[in-house]
Amino acid sequence: MNPKTIGLVLLEHVTAVDVTGPAEAFGRTNIQVRNQSASGRRFPDCYRVLTLGVNAGRCVTECGIVIEPHLNLEKAPALDTLFICGGSRIHPARQSGKLGKWLKVRLPLTRRIVAIGSGIYELAATGLVDGRQVAIHWRLADDLARRFPNVRVNRNALFIKDGPFYSCAGGASAIDLSLSLIEEDFGHRIALNLARELVLHVKRSGAQLQYSEALQFQVQSSDRFTDLPAWILCNLNQDLTVESLAHKACMSPRNFSRLFKAVVGETPADFVSRARITEARERLLIPRTTIENVATSVGFKSVDAFSRTFEKVVGIRPSTYRGSFTPPAANRFMTQRARLSLARA
Repeated sequence: MNPKTIGLVLLEHVTAVDVTGPAEAFGRTNIQVRNQSASGRRFPDCYRVLTLGVNAGRCVTECGIVIEPHLNLEKAPALDTLFICGGSRIHPARQSGKLGKWLKVRLPLTRRIVAIGSGIYELAATGLVDGRQVAIHWRLADDLARRFPNVRVNRNALFIKDGPFYSCAGGASAIDLSLSLIEEDFGHRIALNLARELVLHVKRSGAQLQYSEALQFQVQSSDRFTDLPAWILCNLNQDLTVESLAHKACMSPRNFSRLFKAVVGETPADFVSRARITEARERLLIPRTTIENVATSVGFKSVDAFSRTFEKVVGIRPSTYRGSFTPPAANRFMTQRARLSLARA
């Protein structure tokens, strides 16, 4: 098997995780091809990862780590997928112009072009994504929209595909996007095995929000509630009554309910129902799963109870939702937790 060549373009003051995250994901795929463990034996590489400097010399990352690029742009070989890795600075017009010209030449020869975080600025400056939708870190969304009014900026999505162009919010979402690209190339089983190899809590789809509900809950919560949302999301098929949750928080049911509503703005029962339905929406889109299996996997005792709650939260019945919703190509990557939970249901 000939490995696909991945090029990571490094700009000065690049964010280290925007480089190392994708590099680690693609670099580790070589031990996943035949679903084998890393026992010392080498297997054919799926990808060849190269770092590319815009100029000659080393690149200093935002956190001070120094990276020596394999090659500069002029010496880059043919690439299957090209990443533009972002950072904290807007780069000089001279450097951006050099990269922009190179990108335009490379576009017809490259299958996928990916902007990580603020790397989308460099891509947007070329005009190649005018009229297309892009993802960006929520903190930079307004500035990007102001600078490039012809680009459709999505401030919420983790990552987005529009034609041959992919973009993500940066940080941890760079690994999520990398896993989705690996899934495109080699299937969901290899991507899920790699997610497990990287010790990821969950393999997220592009449609998920940058500011997750669980993180919002932790930000708003008192110390006693800090770890509760993560536990709820990992135990949706368990007993999540007020009594059970209060016991976990070491509080009386009455005091727990009162404080929970004061912090979160809704009752524990409403929060649990919404968490279950949010996960169910992902699981309903997994092929060859039944509504009954989905209902059971997220903690409902009957399909009728699930359907009533789903309609109350979403506004339509689960069967209607499943029949009318066609996920975009970039967002067809279901969560690892969803697949494993459904397999056990």
